[in-house]
Amino acid sequence: MGRHVADPASIFPKITAEYQTVFGDDLVSIILYGSAAGPDFQPGSSDINFMIVLTEKGIQQIDRSLDVVAKWRRRGVALPLFLTEAYVTTSLDVFPIEYLGLAKNHVRVFGKDILDGLTIQPECLRLQCEREIKGKLLLLRQAFLDCGGRGKALKAVIKGALPALIAIFKALLHLRGMAAPNRKREVIRTAAGAFGLDAGVFESMLAIREGKSAAKNVEVAALFRDCLKEMERLSDTIDSLT
Repeated sequence: MGRHVADPASIFPKITAEYQTVFGDDLVSIILYGSAAGPDFQPGSSDINFMIVLTEKGIQQIDRSLDVVAKWRRRGVALPLFLTEAYVTTSLDVFPIEYLGLAKNHVRVFGKDILDGLTIQPECLRLQCEREIKGKLLLLRQAFLDCGGRGKALKAVIKGALPALIAIFKALLHLRGMAAPNRKREVIRTAAGAFGLDAGVFESMLAIREGKSAAKNVEVAALFRDCLKEMERLSDTIDSLT
């Protein structure tokens, strides 16, 4: 892989110019989102995610961007999210957790900020939270069995599961009328306090995600079982949210 981007803002001018060259007037906006748009960004390990918003004509011709996408992926930039403004406005009820996260943590790089002023319906958000929590619980149980309880394999599952859990915590805090902190660790602690969860379980998972844990295999397996218990507890309380 090529040289990593240490500061996402440093590539804004060049990546904007290249997408403008490719799409011209069909480029509506470029938006940075995810870890790279917040204080938890870690060069070389955090993804750099861009949303490329196109006109209806432009979205039909995204093949024009193949060379630009490939070039920046070699620099460590993730595969961009290509969509239209109409797609966003007509899918708010389907992906409210995702749009809530995008709206609260993004940087407008170019053009119109289509995420500004989005209206997330509370009931749609609650329903997706319930679906995600109960679905994630099933998947984690299956993953535990599939891994045979082996710590090394469970670490990979934990790394993959934690971003979705953080997004769920933020959505649940929003439903409670509470502002979600910017940093992941503080999100965990705030959500744990609000919903009676063991913050230590999820903070230990975060340490594994960030490569800061020296937990042995037996300890990881025990942590995973504790995570399942906390998710079961959260699943039992989700119906009370309005």
